Amino acid sequence: MSERATREETVDVVWSGDWVAERLGVALEGDGDLRELLGLALRRNPKRAHLLVSNVLGKHVPQRPSVVHRAGYELGERVRALLGPEEARRAVVLGYAETATGLGHSVADGLRDAPYLHSTRRPVTGAEQAGGFEESHSHATSHLLLPEDRDLLAGGGTASVLVLVDDEFSTGNTVLNTIRTLHALHPRERYVIVALVDMRSAGDRDRLTAFAAEIGARVDLVTRGTGTVSLPDGVLERGQALVAEQEERAPASARPSVPAPAPLTRVGLDWPAGVPDGGRHGFTPAHRAALEAALPAMAERIAAALDSDAPDRDGGQGPAHGRGPRRILVLGFEELMYAPLRLGTALEEVLGADAEVRYSTTTRSPVLAVDDPGYAIRTRLVFPAHDDPADGPGDRYAYNVAGAGFDAVVAVVDSTADTPELHAPDGLLARLAEHTGRLLLAVVPSYLPRPAPAPHQEPAVLPEPLRGPDFSSYAPDEVGWLLQDLSDTELEAPTEEREEAIQSGGAHYAESLPVEYQPTPAYQELFSAALETSAARIARAVGTVTETVLAERGPRPVLVSLARAGTPVGVLMRRWARHRHGVDLPHYAISIVRGRGIDATALRWLAAHHDPADVVFVDGWTGKGAITRELAAAIGAFEASGGPAGFDPEIAVLADPGGCVRTYGTREDFLIPSACLNSTVSGLVSRTVLRADLVGPDDFHGAKFYRELAASDVSGHFLDTVAARFDEVAAEVDDATKELLAADRAPTWEGWAAVERISEEYGIHDVNLVKPGVGETTRVLLRRVPWKILARRGARPDLEHIRLLAEQRGVPVDEVDDLPYSCVGLIHPRFTRGATGADGTAVKGA
Repeated sequence: MSERATREETVDVVWSGDWVAERLGVALEGDGDLRELLGLALRRNPKRAHLLVSNVLGKHVPQRPSVVHRAGYELGERVRALLGPEEARRAVVLGYAETATGLGHSVADGLRDAPYLHSTRRPVTGAEQAGGFEESHSHATSHLLLPEDRDLLAGGGTASVLVLVDDEFSTGNTVLNTIRTLHALHPRERYVIVALVDMRSAGDRDRLTAFAAEIGARVDLVTRGTGTVSLPDGVLERGQALVAEQEERAPASARPSVPAPAPLTRVGLDWPAGVPDGGRHGFTPAHRAALEAALPAMAERIAAALDSDAPDRDGGQGPAHGRGPRRILVLGFEELMYAPLRLGTALEEVLGADAEVRYSTTTRSPVLAVDDPGYAIRTRLVFPAHDDPADGPGDRYAYNVAGAGFDAVVAVVDSTADTPELHAPDGLLARLAEHTGRLLLAVVPSYLPRPAPAPHQEPAVLPEPLRGPDFSSYAPDEVGWLLQDLSDTELEAPTEEREEAIQSGGAHYAESLPVEYQPTPAYQELFSAALETSAARIARAVGTVTETVLAERGPRPVLVSLARAGTPVGVLMRRWARHRHGVDLPHYAISIVRGRGIDATALRWLAAHHDPADVVFVDGWTGKGAITRELAAAIGAFEASGGPAGFDPEIAVLADPGGCVRTYGTREDFLIPSACLNSTVSGLVSRTVLRADLVGPDDFHGAKFYRELAASDVSGHFLDTVAARFDEVAAEVDDATKELLAADRAPTWEGWAAVERISEEYGIHDVNLVKPGVGETTRVLLRRVPWKILARRGARPDLEHIRLLAEQRGVPVDEVDDLPYSCVGLIHPRFTRGATGADGTAVKGA
């Protein structure tokens, strides 16, 4: 990182505290760089009129994200050096809401191995309070401690170190209240207090020293700057009068500074599954590693959205990209400081010298704005709270945003705060739109902790698998479904409505089901012909992948298919093992949801009944490898959260055209007839569903059994037709398996690279809307709103059903060269219902 990027950007020759100092006689004295770190402002607060405004905290003053993160990280490195590596590994870091949540998290980063928790003023349903304390001078005083892991604050007992992080150490009262509360619960021998600045008086310093001696603990202090604030007599009353006088002269909220409000664009982050949105319920080193790995891709998505023009509404590609915004603000939300901060640091890395990135966050603290270079808060935006706060509605604020010349603003909120109030005419987004040329909204999923089990009680009894014929048309020994039956729940929605809700961020795709496609007679005939043609090819792939699994994972692996595309393959692998080796392999179906992770309850059930090391995850095929990555991240998060260890996240698939796995039957992209249909070739079971009002913390994910479609069911016919070719392909399977076991099968990720290229070439800028391979393209045509199909020139035999479906949906099929897949389906980008005609078919491009 360059010296320029890590250097704090001080305002200029005029100190941003002069205005207050001159009018109230407030004096700031201390280290040489104290005035570079701090400015002064006034606020309407009955306890303390002045406000120390940090230039490196990223709360009130927009600053380079790298500067903000580095300020905390370097403090964390100093704590690590103070404690030594061994003691640092036993440390727990606690940050204070709201201003120090990101600073504390950055300090924990510098400590490297420390878990992190911050206090919060947001009660969370189901989260048990582990403590609380008061902050005497704050605008909002009550702090809650809501760790998911009840033992987090205990750490390693008395041998552990508690590191407390606040932005400023002014009187010491907040820290005293915290230590007093937590020391009574979890006594320890050492505490470290970390702050950007230590502004205590001599009396306050003596008071903390006496308190440490009283409890018999060592208390160290690590700060960046040291000084004092001198307050003349009567400053509180004179400050309040000055605030009232100034507020009469200025508008409550800054007037618009652009001629027309900026339009809003949602950008999907694809936040890593299982990673909390911050430290409200705890953030572990494993969470940190998962987030660090995901940050570059999330920043790329933001950068693409900033620099892109949406495709035309008629389906055509928009104009070529122009030069993107030069001055960008990443704006966080109250306690949600760390996630937007790290998105900002990653965006700095992606954009480099092409743009100037700044970072700040909204706040609940009311501060007077005075447009004067000698005052720290030049402008303010006022808007209503938008996260249904426990203390009721009220105003919230964004400072130094209006009039700051930002070409683009990226607002980052958690999903709890993505409410109608956020989007209201007087809401935050409307206020921001009045002061920038481009406005993006990125929503981080709010993390909900698992409720703690009742004291001295065993956890709830886990549910049992569902089996046919009560659930699915498969025989009971073919598969056990680790799902709950939602057959009596209305979950289907029209495809166009689902697509609009998904792409707008209003709903996740797993919260509803598409209306089941009912194939026409012509399509049924096509399926039958395709099955007859490819049965031997499928049998060969089934045999090859099964033999590879048996050779590498032991004689009795536990097959766990990813419902539902993986389930017919799992059944066929089980049949092959029984046919060739006389072995009855256990087989279960489990739900995994992109962006939400794997069913943790199902994993716990598997661990309670089988050795996790024996579990082999099975899927039908790979596209670009999104589920492959999702599974690896989900298993890591499951273990990091205390789930049983030992699950291998590698997936065994029938076909791996994307080069995403090392256990496969073939890497050819060909028609697997089970991809042609939905439930009628998958045991009459729907896609899986995950919705909070239907799936509790100890429930399996859900699905429906479409008993009413029994007359159209070809699930058994598909299995029997393929299994009938097992003997015919046995010799070929033996040769192919021997060759594969000796080969280098490392994933190439060729498909992912192709998807990224296609996403850019066609102006989509979202890899989730590019679905490569025959199977995924079929799903696009059956379940989503397709824009166009790319077909590799000459790949006609495997694409007859694709062409038939495309014709029925009114979707163009473009022949292209240099495609690693037989075909690729493109979902309509920036979808609205205007993208389809009255008959539900796609509107053709001009």
